[in-house]
Amino acid sequence: MSVTPQKHQIRALHSASTITVYQAYDPAIGLPAARDGRFPATWKRERMTWIKPSFLWMMYRCGWGAKEGQRTVLAVEIEREGFEWALRNTCLSHYDPDVHESRDAWRRELRRAPARVQWDPERDLRLRALPYRSLQLGLAGEASRRYADEWTVGITDVTALAHAVHARVREGDPEGAGRLLPEERPYPVADGFLAHLCP
Repeated sequence: MSVTPQKHQIRALHSASTITVYQAYDPAIGLPAARDGRFPATWKRERMTWIKPSFLWMMYRCGWGAKEGQRTVLAVEIEREGFEWALRNTCLSHYDPDVHESRDAWRRELRRAPARVQWDPERDLRLRALPYRSLQLGLAGEASRRYADEWTVGITDVTALAHAVHARVREGDPEGAGRLLPEERPYPVADGFLAHLCP
């Protein structure tokens, strides 16, 4: 019997030293990034960029790689040390009275933090919302630059995988689709590590 994950939990493909996150780009950005294993100079390091540890949430966001400007789906392997630095230096993208002392305190955090967190409903193979959440991590300023130029270990084009999973879903083969998915396991963090991010 499957166990429903905790409501606020990071689930990801990860190793002892890296975690894989997903993004989708126009081919003009995505293809050179996958070819070279790093983001090209045209990738705007001064803008906020959102990374997603959940493959299926990325599929929901990019429409299985069919949405304009999101037709190249990338698996970006980054150092866990960098990912955890971002989590330590982030704040929720919205005010939550269960987390923040006051709205002003949240605004101060927002101005200081180089990263943002949103917890959005996880998705199933048909991209329907599930009763537990998936982490979205927005990186700006120092965090965005370090993501692109320091933390990234490798970049893989997984657009074909997205299309293959979608094809099996359309064919009514959820078991076959599920076997193709990346193995996303709970990401280990110390007790209290996410306290500033979990309502």
